[in-house]
Amino acid sequence: MLLKYKILTGVVGLLGVVGLAMSQYRGTHASVSLHGVNYSDREFSYFIAAPENPKKTIGGEHIAPFAAGGTTCCAVLPWKWKPGTKVRLTTIHWLKKRPDGSLPEVTEEHEVEVPEYAEAGELWVIRDGKGKIGVVSSNVQPDHPAWPGKIKGWPIPSLEYQRQRWELYIHQKRTYMKAYADSLKELESEPDEQAKEAWNHAAEYNPSELKGFSGPNDPDYKSHLRKTYSVRLEELKTEFADLLRSKP
Repeated sequence: MLLKYKILTGVVGLLGVVGLAMSQYRGTHASVSLHGVNYSDREFSYFIAAPENPKKTIGGEHIAPFAAGGTTCCAVLPWKWKPGTKVRLTTIHWLKKRPDGSLPEVTEEHEVEVPEYAEAGELWVIRDGKGKIGVVSSNVQPDHPAWPGKIKGWPIPSLEYQRQRWELYIHQKRTYMKAYADSLKELESEPDEQAKEAWNHAAEYNPSELKGFSGPNDPDYKSHLRKTYSVRLEELKTEFADLLRSKP
């Protein structure tokens, strides 16, 4: 109940900020949805400033590399564009990891001019391939023929980025395969101990898995573990082989 109250309070607070912003611009401005599109190889976050107070934010989100976000709230734009129409926003991105494991964070403030539009549409925050921030007001998506932005279409991951992700998946599959292979070996060499460990883990996180078994020493339970581990290991081997063949 407390969590629901906090969420509700947060939503009401956000709507209050948006409502305050709109109360000063009612009739001449529109409250529009936000989207983020990232054409770079660095994830980033953006936060739109309230028009009456740059220290307040009224919307934003986090965008992965070569990706787009969802639909979120909010920005305020004039119904009709006029020269000098701008939005203020803050962005955060991260540099490459240092040898000590730290991830340098870069926070930047922007005042970005909104390109001309006929009528206020949803606001798209764009991070181009070089990390430059821009915005577009449009009710169509980047892959639509009528999209007014300079960059057309959705982000396409670079070959380097695709291979980085592929190597990550390869590492994950190898880790999982080793874990199941080790569990099978331990089930043969130390069946009681391995069964007890698996039982305790299931009792904490997935009790339904234990239905029909009398305890960790139940022979049927140990057979169940062997079958489960073996089947999953074979599945992982197939997935790993498919992954190897799909190297970018």
